[in-house]
Amino acid sequence: MKVYGKVQGVFFRASTQEKAQELGLTGFVQNEPDGTVYLEAEGDPETIAKLEAWAHRGPERAKVEKVVVKELDGLAGFEKFEQRR
Repeated sequence: MKVYGKVQGVFFRASTQEKAQELGLTGFVQNEPDGTVYLEAEGDPETIAKLEAWAHRGPERAKVEKVVVKELDGLAGFEKFEQRR
């Protein structure tokens, strides 16, 4: 999932990690050089849909313009949900 808008410097990664952990998902979230936030999450489809819905809003200070979702083949086998970079 790639999130566009004012999503860096607004605690988007920390808030995403908190929400994903609350939902019981595994994966990671990271800032990208182009100003977007990229995340991968593993879990059941309904729960991932909840994280996606949340990502369209993000934390209070974020201004999300769009979210692009791409399903990846196979599972990476993440053990937890973490912040990168």
